[in-house]
Amino acid sequence: MKSTTDTHRWRTIDIVVASVIAVAFGVIFWAWGLVWSATEGAFAFFPPAQALLYGVWLMPAVIGGLVIRKPGAALYCETVAAVLSALLGSQWAGTVIPQGIVQGIGAELAFAAFRYRSFRLPTAVLAGALTGLSAALFDFFIWNVDYELTDYRIPYALITIVSATVIAGAGGWLLTKALANTGVLDRFPAGRDRALV
Repeated sequence: MKSTTDTHRWRTIDIVVASVIAVAFGVIFWAWGLVWSATEGAFAFFPPAQALLYGVWLMPAVIGGLVIRKPGAALYCETVAAVLSALLGSQWAGTVIPQGIVQGIGAELAFAAFRYRSFRLPTAVLAGALTGLSAALFDFFIWNVDYELTDYRIPYALITIVSATVIAGAGGWLLTKALANTGVLDRFPAGRDRALV
């Protein structure tokens, strides 16, 4: 029987696949920043509603945790993706790096709460919600501090959490399940245990 230390030790393939997830999402982050800027006018009727798009930026934390299933995977994937998006020229510059760390910690807390033993839909949804909460708190005190509290900051924070729960949480779980069904994750528990992803 494997010890907890053995099951939580990162293999080379874990590092490689986590890095691939992070790099792919780093490029997506950069592109999503362009989408965010292009859609500002569409949300002029209620600017906080733009946070409906937020969940995409939080997906690597949830997917990394679901695929790698090791302590630090959610944090690693979200942080590396944020670093890459900054290097690619994110309009928010280097601030996205500490932001990615904070967001990754949110998802990491959900997986840690179950001692890295549960990777079902409720855990993914909780990871999405907590990474959304951490993102909302970061934005509340860093990006949105000059905005009005009840008309902007609070609705923006709540919509961010909802977006993260649905897109990063449920969406990340569905994407992981879809990848597992293709067989590309067969060297991971997510691939071998397809029915439980």
